[in-house]
This record gives sequence, structure tokens and C-alpha cells, in this order.
Amino acid sequence: MKQTPFTKKHIGLGAKMAEFAGYNMPISYSGINEEHQTVRKNAGVFDVSHMGEFMLKGPGALALIQRVTTNDASKLKDNQAQYSCFTNEQGGIVDDLIIYCIEAGKVYMIVVNAANIEKDWNWLSRHNTDGVEMHNISEKTCLLAIQGPNATALLQPLTDIDILNLKYYTFQKGTFAGVDNVLISATGYTGAGGVEIYFEDKDGAADQIWDAIFAQGGPKGLKPIGLAARDTLRLEMGYCLYGNDLNDITTPLEAGLGWITKFTKEFTAGDLLKQQKEAGVTQKLVGFELLDKGIPRNGYEICDENGAVIGTVTSGTQSPSLGKAIGLGYVKSAFAAFETPVFIKVRDKLLKAKVVKLPFA
Repeated sequence: MKQTPFTKKHIGLGAKMAEFAGYNMPISYSGINEEHQTVRKNAGVFDVSHMGEFMLKGPGALALIQRVTTNDASKLKDNQAQYSCFTNEQGGIVDDLIIYCIEAGKVYMIVVNAANIEKDWNWLSRHNTDGVEMHNISEKTCLLAIQGPNATALLQPLTDIDILNLKYYTFQKGTFAGVDNVLISATGYTGAGGVEIYFEDKDGAADQIWDAIFAQGGPKGLKPIGLAARDTLRLEMGYCLYGNDLNDITTPLEAGLGWITKFTKEFTAGDLLKQQKEAGVTQKLVGFELLDKGIPRNGYEICDENGAVIGTVTSGTQSPSLGKAIGLGYVKSAFAAFETPVFIKVRDKLLKAKVVKLPFA
């Protein structure tokens, strides 16, 4: 397994470790529920250095991004970020990602999911027909997500960048904890607010930044958080997880990502997706909550009142914030309206549930 620059920190703190996307990652420290509530009520630190980062440079960078992503990156100005996705020739999602505009029209960073780094790099390379300068900087890039309502207040003393007033999906580059060239973005995967910080793993920067963050925030309740709580936090917000809720077969329109699918430009399978929009999708990703006791899991069948299969659960958990079981899943479009009764098949039992509006929390 690969290690991040913080792996020894996690082990030293007693984290429960496991393989994720080829990396030895912290799954939990003190427990999922406690870590979840720490982020919702205060602030927590996630090591997400396993994520992938690609730099695209040159006059053709924007044109390449426009051809392979669904959102309209031409709208981006310097220091703005954008959620988007790659689609394949059939309209399926190759990956969902974030585009960071470093210099409009010339320099961009694309952040992709850890399990898809090689696939995404090959996909981009295949479509790079105009010789755009590309660099895979994933191995040398550290990424820490400091999330929670108090995250920016705790971190502000460590930088001259005004992170307290950093607008959602914007970023700034500067000095953080004495380390130069740190990119701080008002992005995250928890819905609890906060920032993500990117920096190069060199000259002891990883230890310096980690130690400074906890020296500053530790006395005020800042804690390290594992990937298990990251999953429950994102699910409460209805955020999709690639490999569960999104994949090479599901389309962005089926996944409720029509808002990042712009038909004002040409992109891979754009015509197919436009046809799908006009015809209407046959399945939709919905949120649901269980009314009976039980926990939905990925792969469980979703049924109608007669037991006929109408869909599949893609993500599910017992929500720490709500105290109830929640999940995401694809269902036939006729069953996608809010308050529609559905049933989750758990060990041959049909548990009552209903479709609800996202986010859950």
C-alpha cells in the first residue's frame, strides 16, 4: 500500500488503518459518531492526500477541459473553482472532479478521485490532441481538508490570507504556517464549511503544517478525522461518491447533476445527453430515509409495495446527526417524487422507506 506524508502521524495517534484506493488510510480515530459530530459542531482535519491532481498549462488548456468536461469552464476567472465531471462516449461518468482556475485560459488544476488517477490521466491524455502541457502532480501534492463551522477561525492565525471571508468555491495562494505557495480553497466534502489546503511535499512542509494546525486548533477541540466519518458527513449532504453513486454507466442527468451539464458547448457525448434530457431519464438518483428499523447498504434492492424491484441502493448509513437510517439509490423515474413510499430489501424483509429531498441534514 502507498502512504501519504501523514501516515505515520495517523498510526502514532492510534487510528484504525485500512486500504483505500491503494493507500494506507485512517478510517477512524475515536469513533465514527464522535468524529462526525466534531466536524458538524466544531472542526476536524482529514488527510486526503491520496486524491489526484493534474496541472494543465498553455493556450490549449481551456479548450481541452471544455471538450472533456460537462460544465462550462470558460466561465471561470482566476482563483475560482468549479465542480464538473468527465463523460465517456456513452454519456457515463468517467469521474467527478473539481477544476481550479489558476490563470484563466492558460493554467488549471484538476482534482480527481484517488481510485481514478490513472484512468483519468489516460482519459485526458487520449483527448490531448493539441499538445497541452500536462503534469500529474498527485504523488508530490499534500491535501488536508479542515472542515467544520469553526475551521476558518481556528486556522486564520496561521496565514495572512483572509480565509474567514473566502467565498465558496474560490481559492487563494500564499503562505500558511510558514510554508510558501500553499493553495487554500473554500471547498470540501462535508457541507460543514471550512477549507482545503494543497501544498508540495518537500522540505518538511507536511510535518510543519500538520503540527502547526494542531498546535493552533488542538486546544480548541480540533481533531483528526477518518474516512468513515467523511462518508457519513458527505451522505447527509447528499454528495455523491464515485464508485457508489456515480460510475461509467450512470449519466450526470440520472445522477441529478444536470446543473453541471451545460449544452452551450460541445463535449464528449453532449449530443447523447441532450437527447436524454429531451426524452427524460428512465431512472433517477434519489435520497430516501427508512421508516422501519434497519440500515441500507450498497447493492440492496429497492422495491415497490408489491416487492417488485424498482432500483438499487448505492449508499446508506445510520445518520449520526439525524438518528435515522438514510441512503441514496437509483429508482425508476415513476418512483422518484418526494414522499413516494418505497421499500428496501434487507435479508428478505421489505423495510418501509420514503423518498425525501436532499440534503438530509
